[in-house]
Amino acid sequence: MDERDIVRGALQATGIVKKGLQLKVGAIAAVVFVVALLFMGMLFPGGPAEAASCQDTGAGTSDASAESGASSGQATGTLHQQQISYAKTIDSVAKKYKLPGRATLIALMTAMQESTLQNLDHGHLDSVGLFQQRPSMGWGTKAQITDPTTGPEFAATSFFEGRGGNRGLVDVKNWQTLPLGTAAQKVQNSAYPSLYAGQESVMRALAKEAGIDVDRPGSAGTPTDASTGGAASAAPITSQNNGCPDTSQTGAGGGASSGTFTDGKETWTLHNPRSVAEAIQWAKDHAGANSTANWYQRCLAFTANVYGWSFSGVNYAIDHYKVVPASMRHDGDRHPPPGALMYWDTGHRAGHIAVYLGGGKIASNDILRPGYIDVVDAGLIESKWGAKYIGWTPPDFPKAG
Repeated sequence: MDERDIVRGALQATGIVKKGLQLKVGAIAAVVFVVALLFMGMLFPGGPAEAASCQDTGAGTSDASAESGASSGQATGTLHQQQISYAKTIDSVAKKYKLPGRATLIALMTAMQESTLQNLDHGHLDSVGLFQQRPSMGWGTKAQITDPTTGPEFAATSFFEGRGGNRGLVDVKNWQTLPLGTAAQKVQNSAYPSLYAGQESVMRALAKEAGIDVDRPGSAGTPTDASTGGAASAAPITSQNNGCPDTSQTGAGGGASSGTFTDGKETWTLHNPRSVAEAIQWAKDHAGANSTANWYQRCLAFTANVYGWSFSGVNYAIDHYKVVPASMRHDGDRHPPPGALMYWDTGHRAGHIAVYLGGGKIASNDILRPGYIDVVDAGLIESKWGAKYIGWTPPDFPKAG
């Protein structure tokens, strides 16, 4: 776990506020609730947005540069090439212990969440390596975990087999049929256990590219069904079939009027906390050298924050395109007005969304640096990530709050 996880996990609590507003309460309870909201506002002023725990909000495995300040033990090449290399190492360890592909997938999801699949020499407290394992907790020495040659294999072995009194994946009861994210949490003991599940679709795609079969059987660690004497009959639960909702169909929101928006033919009234001009300036002020590192795979959260919202109210960027009224969607149109929201199909469940700043430029997370916001040419999303452009909409957030 590191600072990114802490921020993400803390802000998931805003979902409680949203649900609370839907409750029918008496006058006294309402007053108490409003006071509570004001108090929370003082504690968390303008914090980044966060969608539900199933969130999978960005491309994430692009050919971005390696994280600055990372260990010299990083695999060579772009971040994407590093991720492919480390994924193969993790899978080789799983195969060494005759574990099924499901074990590799769980490990990949964990490493992606913890370190962006990089052999980091730093982290929260003394956490280091692919899985952000802590030497002070018995996971091995820092040198063992981060060694450029042997560290990744050492860390992966620890994740699967356990080390220093810490249990590994194979020690987790029924890990083969637990939800993937739950199995990861049983090993990691993270303060924010819901974050692992959101990495599944990205890691399945990465594994496929790396030639890793995450569905292969294994001869070790495979559950059996006493009634049949064979392999367990229960289908594994994944984050993709474990209740992740399609949030594109329901809900409504609104805010203070922030002017109008036009494409030259039609004009819409906006209801965002910030005007278009204010939002564009905010995006520029929080990009480049002024960006924090908290935006990894959080493109939709960023666009909501740009316009002054605390949360978007939608799990996936691709779903937000459906949430916006059909009359506002400009399918395939490449001439959006400044302030518009642009959308891409990245080949993953989430898709990608960015704020158009004008002059062919967008403010986007992850495209140059994982976790950071940078101002880049809009076409870079397609040329660098191989994404397919969908279209643009006015900055409308029907479910935000």
